[in-house]
Amino acid sequence: MTDQLKRAISAAKTAQANDGQAEATRIASSSAGDQTFDMSESSYKTSHTAIRKARRFAMQGLYEWLVTDRRFDVDGKLGWKANAPHDIAARTRATNAMHTVHIGYYHEMMRDIPEQIEALDALISQHLDREVDKLDTVEHAILLIGAYELQNRVEIPYKVVLDEAMKLNNHFGATDAHKLINAVLDKMAGELRAVEVQADTNANLRTSQKAAAKQSEANPVDSIETAAETESAIVDEPTASNKPRISANKANVKRSSASKASANISDFKASKKNANDTKD
Repeated sequence: MTDQLKRAISAAKTAQANDGQAEATRIASSSAGDQTFDMSESSYKTSHTAIRKARRFAMQGLYEWLVTDRRFDVDGKLGWKANAPHDIAARTRATNAMHTVHIGYYHEMMRDIPEQIEALDALISQHLDREVDKLDTVEHAILLIGAYELQNRVEIPYKVVLDEAMKLNNHFGATDAHKLINAVLDKMAGELRAVEVQADTNANLRTSQKAAAKQSEANPVDSIETAAETESAIVDEPTASNKPRISANKANVKRSSASKASANISDFKASKKNANDTKD
């Protein structure tokens, strides 16, 4: 083994050790709560699939936080709190393959939603027929993500927010939970995105009016053709009203073979009767 090869192997081992130490430092600092994340989109995958995966991880992380620290906070057991959102995010990154996830958006939701939990719950409760704490935890987490995006992420169309919430429920929620989630977020969209919802309604109305106008323009031609075809069918195909009638007074009416036989018998009987009368 040459000295050059030995030096290359040694450099590779040193770089690997440094990377491992940097990762351990990052996790430790995240647990301590003093890590800041680069939120620039150029640092992460930003496709629709990456953002959808970020929502899934955020939903799971929020669920864990809601059943631990958030519940202890609501119940007044502050001494039990030991599962902060940034700790959950750090464990998630350490134990999952996150290279296809929009990490920036994931950390944004894990940071901002717990900070805005009171305001988001107030928005949600306005459109509920029960208390927020009576919600299933999975439904609560999905509604928190939907409410956060409707209020803070105006660049995401409200229909996308509703559709993604339905996908989260299909993946994690109960069978009929989509009815509640869709109803709440739809009402919330009408409140938080009133201009966008109205513009979408107007666009749909214009589209339907254009379709109706095109159909009405095409209808006269179709009606004339249909009427002509119907009239032709009536002329070509005799119906019960225009079929030729058979009259016994007309000698040239053609009869069927059974009718001819019956007529011959009647004629024979009549002629025989006449002959007998003549004899008498």
